[in-house]
Amino acid sequence: MENIKQNNIIGTEVKKTLVIFPVLFGFFVMGFVDVVGIATNYIKEDFALSDILANLLPMMVFLWFAICAIPAGLLMGRIGRRNTVLVSMAITAIAMLLPICSYEFVCLLIAFTLLGIGNTLLQVSLNPMVAGIVRGELLVSILTLGQFIKAVSSFLGPILAGVAAIYCGSWKLIFIVYMIATLLSMAWLLFAVPSDHSEEKKTTLRSVWNLFSEHTILILFIGILAVVGIDVGLNTAIPKFLMERTGISLTEAGLGISLYFAARTIGTFIGAVLLVKISSRVFMIACMGVATASFVFLLFARELWLLSVLIILIGLACSNAFSIIFSYALRYLPERSNEISALMIMGVSGGALVMPIMGWLSDSFGQVIGLLPLLCCIFYLGYISLKMKPVK
Repeated sequence: MENIKQNNIIGTEVKKTLVIFPVLFGFFVMGFVDVVGIATNYIKEDFALSDILANLLPMMVFLWFAICAIPAGLLMGRIGRRNTVLVSMAITAIAMLLPICSYEFVCLLIAFTLLGIGNTLLQVSLNPMVAGIVRGELLVSILTLGQFIKAVSSFLGPILAGVAAIYCGSWKLIFIVYMIATLLSMAWLLFAVPSDHSEEKKTTLRSVWNLFSEHTILILFIGILAVVGIDVGLNTAIPKFLMERTGISLTEAGLGISLYFAARTIGTFIGAVLLVKISSRVFMIACMGVATASFVFLLFARELWLLSVLIILIGLACSNAFSIIFSYALRYLPERSNEISALMIMGVSGGALVMPIMGWLSDSFGQVIGLLPLLCCIFYLGYISLKMKPVK
């Protein structure tokens, strides 16, 4: 009898372990949102757009993180985490289909709007879904692994677009690859992960907005805006900057984005190891020092090899800023983790705020001046690292 019970327990644990794989693949789909960086450069060239007009595309993606984060939390409370993830992937698949059916600028704006909405739903629901499967210290490792998988997806995007452009004659074929991957992920989740309904206290608009009365949470929220602004800004600006400085083609310059995301991917694992022994405050102060110095040198460098090294250093230095700020906010007010999670996801809209400013500065004063808002973001993250105090 005891053997039967033990076998049942083992079987249950094995099922839980297997369930995590389709959930982790969801992080790969989450990384599809970063296709907006290389896509913006190709679309700008195809339609002869100004920087301001071209930057509407990433704005259409990240604006929805501010609008849809709380509604996504409410939806998750109604239909459960798994079903919310499935809805998000359905929206993402439709977003990938639209550019294939009609390659027009208006259609592209609609597609990236849907991509933003779908990704917001995915980010709000996928992390709690992991938390519902994995407990204790293992949760931190699994979430870090999820961020690594997302970074791999972001890293592969410009490479796939370049390969499609060179060998298949059209970079737009990347949308077909992404749509198929999204549909496969949906099918895997549907058949491998049971439906669920969250028993946690529901998040409301008022409960989230009340957090702004906490000065520390407000500072951290702006920090999330800055982190995402850096990611989205460099994702879009690196190819244009490299082309202007070195004269290389867009296809070659697009690989600079992959270089940045490769550095972020490596930096995620380096941070996971070092943060076990080093306090997050000391680690972030050091990283922001490296990021500031590297970014300043980037503005003046002209050799491709040096620019590549500096892009790698910036990617490494900024790779853990999001997770450090997010975890610090959760530890600061652990009893309000639901509201804080929704608020921090709203902060992903930072990409929408930074891009129009960069576009206007680039059109008016050149690519170097257009990068200065990102340097301001790095300065602000350095300020946050200095303000951090030990929390339990």
